[in-house]
Amino acid sequence: MNKEDLQAISELLDTKLNPIQSDIKDLQSDIKDLKDGQKNTNQRLDRIEKKLDAVNDQTADLTEFKTKTKDKLNNISSDVEDIKETMSTVEVITSKNWNDIAKLKAVK
Repeated sequence: MNKEDLQAISELLDTKLNPIQSDIKDLQSDIKDLKDGQKNTNQRLDRIEKKLDAVNDQTADLTEFKTKTKDKLNNISSDVEDIKETMSTVEVITSKNWNDIAKLKAVK
């Protein structure tokens, strides 16, 4: 092969390889864009996970608060029932005392 043949082959290869090289550059650019997009998606996912963790913590706190409040209300309800029973007993005893006072006044 002479120099002209080699030059012709070289030009032919350049002609055939140029579109391939261009496609490779496009693919490399696309891959870079995909990597950047994936990085952004991962960052957004991390932020969402942090927010979800905060929501879970708040839900746990609210659940605990609800349980404590419910227990306190049950205790208050029980105390009110006890007070009602005590007041009923006081009313009965007061009524008996008034009867005793009336009897004592009548004896005088």
